[in-house]
Amino acid sequence: MVTFVDTVTLHLRAGKGGNGCVSVRREKFKPLGGPDGGKGGDGGDIVLVADPQTSTLLSYHHSPHRSAGNGGFGMGDLRAGVTGESLELPVPVGTLVKTPEGDVLIDMVTRGSASSSRPADAAVSAMPHWRRRSARRRASPCWARPGSRAMSSWS
Repeated sequence: MVTFVDTVTLHLRAGKGGNGCVSVRREKFKPLGGPDGGKGGDGGDIVLVADPQTSTLLSYHHSPHRSAGNGGFGMGDLRAGVTGESLELPVPVGTLVKTPEGDVLIDMVTRGSASSSRPADAAVSAMPHWRRRSARRRASPCWARPGSRAMSSWS
């Protein structure tokens, strides 16, 4: 049985940005009162934290696939989506983070130092910012776009 691991390959996936929402405000005497859709929430980041209480990478050896939370979708009435939860990964002090080619990305030398290893994707806006009447007329029918997919080493 393995009790100490000092080298591990992680497969990380940052959170996916939420989809925007297309919505048109409705009022009694205004059939098209204007856009009021909300933008989707941002996806969660993956953060490496140098923890003096952690002495081995054994937990990552047993489960190398980790992912952060996805952002929520936007809603009508100018409501933005929920931001995805960030994933904090405690690593021993002195850990080197390298690319698959061997280039050093991060050196976790000091205690408590944190570094975002995979930034999440930004959410997608759904045009609630177009307030003027002339801008509403010129708007394309495709206001909201789907959230962008997060970078990952597996699909």
